[in-house]
Amino acid sequence: LSHSPLGFVATMDAQGRVDVSPKGDPAGFVQIIDERTIAIPERPGNKRVDGYLNLLERPRVGTLFVIPGRGDTLRINGSARIMADADYFDAMTVQGKRPILALEIAVEEVFFHCAKAFLRSDAWQPERWDPTAVPSAAQLVKMIYAQADLDELRKALDEENMREILY
Repeated sequence: LSHSPLGFVATMDAQGRVDVSPKGDPAGFVQIIDERTIAIPERPGNKRVDGYLNLLERPRVGTLFVIPGRGDTLRINGSARIMADADYFDAMTVQGKRPILALEIAVEEVFFHCAKAFLRSDAWQPERWDPTAVPSAAQLVKMIYAQADLDELRKALDEENMREILY
């Protein structure tokens, strides 16, 4: 867990609709509070709070953590609560920014998945990637919202621009 820079948190609303949200920071971003408790920092993002709203109805989560280049993944399941502040928030500071919230998980189940899915998909093989095969995020938004300005969308969704506002 201390080597993973990327995880996914799954929640479910009262109607059974599932939401999965990616969480990423430098490796080790998940705080291990004790043998049975971890905390995942919440950073500014797309301003969607679906997962947090779900937790108010059903405080259960399933998580999946990856380490780039490795095929095996770590799953942690349990009950969760939303924290507005805690002693460990300072330890989750990145680039001088404390998290705005944290998801504290009471761990009930931990297990590994084998590497077969990553081996089948060649997900870690850059020579298999074709970024031009799919329209850019700006192009997709333009397809949905015809009135949107494509140049403005490209600027807003540009990786360099997004890196400036990560924290």
